[in-house]
Amino acid sequence: MKKSVTLGLPLAAVATGALYVSHYLFNIAFKRVNYVPETSKEKQKYADQYYAYVNWFKNIPQETWYLHENNSEKRLVATFIQHPDHLKKTVVISHGYKGNRETMANYAKMFYDMGFNILMPDDRAHGESSGKYINFGWLDRLDYLSWINKLIDIKGEDEKILLFGVSMGGATMEMLSGENLPTQVKAIIADCGYSSIKEEMTYLLREQYHLPEYPIEPLVSTINRRRLGYYLGDVSSIEQLKKNRRPILFIHGGKDTYVPVKMAYENYRATKAPKQLWIVKNATHAESFWYNPAAYQARVNAFLKTYF
Repeated sequence: MKKSVTLGLPLAAVATGALYVSHYLFNIAFKRVNYVPETSKEKQKYADQYYAYVNWFKNIPQETWYLHENNSEKRLVATFIQHPDHLKKTVVISHGYKGNRETMANYAKMFYDMGFNILMPDDRAHGESSGKYINFGWLDRLDYLSWINKLIDIKGEDEKILLFGVSMGGATMEMLSGENLPTQVKAIIADCGYSSIKEEMTYLLREQYHLPEYPIEPLVSTINRRRLGYYLGDVSSIEQLKKNRRPILFIHGGKDTYVPVKMAYENYRATKAPKQLWIVKNATHAESFWYNPAAYQARVNAFLKTYF
């Protein structure tokens, strides 16, 4: 009996420690934060350019749109910018992890200069939108479907729609691609999106925390199931892209160590729709635009001339 107790204590301690670490990591990764974290060191050199775009965004005439406006627990907020040329085309822009619509000002300006109207939502648990937990695009994809339908209701059946996202936003658009999209959605651009939440988390556990997949990932996944209603393994950009029927451009930095570039190839192989893949050789995570804005816009333009 004493031997059993002696052996049981270390096992209990290990289990308790794993559970504590899992709750800690879940809160770090999934819990809402009401500020935008500082950017990585390699992108701080772009700060002056970034704030010039933010200044443009803050001063351009715009409207605030809502979903579930009168429900404080479900309310979602977006900015709509009408282009003065009224060319009947809108880009829906999805922001990155712990960002908000303002952090996508540079992309908004690029598309605005290309003649697009702009619709820029804040995802659940980001910016001005409600929500306690970040869902890494899986539930957000359905919100974007609602935003698209609202856009069509307001702007008309003849509106042509482009979907665009970066990082978590890129994965969100990849996940959205597998849904039954309105015919007004003509094309998708996904910049540095991950192939699945589980694969991305497992990668970051190993690279950033030096922790094994087991037992941490299954425990975090179980916590997520209780909080948000799904296991991490249930969510896959790859599986959604297999159902995609829209032309899609994948963009990824060749030196991305946050979402590894192999995920771009996995996503590219998954879709059978018309597709292009552009690896920006020397760019890190979400740096492809900043590395060479003119080249970025040219590549986007070339894709749109073919498919939009």
